[in-house]
Amino acid sequence: MYISASSVSLNLNEQEDLKSGMDSSSTIRPTADPLEKARRFCAYQERAQQEVRDKLYEWGCHQEEVENIIIALIEENFLNEERFAKTYARGKFRIKKWGRQKIKASLKFKKISDSCIRIGLAEINDHEYRAVLEELVEERSKKETEKNLLRRNYKIVSYLMSRGFEPDLIWDCLKSE
Repeated sequence: MYISASSVSLNLNEQEDLKSGMDSSSTIRPTADPLEKARRFCAYQERAQQEVRDKLYEWGCHQEEVENIIIALIEENFLNEERFAKTYARGKFRIKKWGRQKIKASLKFKKISDSCIRIGLAEINDHEYRAVLEELVEERSKKETEKNLLRRNYKIVSYLMSRGFEPDLIWDCLKSE
């Protein structure tokens, strides 16, 4: 199909962007105050400080402005790392059935402090944790087709370790099965 140059029309801003080598989708438009945008971003769901910081840089804010916005969000209680760690740990455990090790690694990746990570992991009830692990062991045992018991157990342990559960707890569950 042939498209003539006269059939394609660009508005004045798009023509200027093309001349300067910029894509119109990558230009930053001052549609809203960055603080207000950050408030909406944080109100939607709990966020880590680093997530908000990255988003502010993505929006074109400079370092001093970013840090001032972060401080304002903390003062207005839009950002709270402890609350984020608790919510994140509960959600990943209950919904995705992640173990403590995977949750801890994920929180570290999000640059959450060690004290907040400990507080977040404390939200996971030990009895509930064990029950979920036993459920996952049983579920995986039913799916596993390996006949050799040693290989079968190795595969189950490997799978559950990838989900973030501790090897000693996994072996305890396997022995009690």
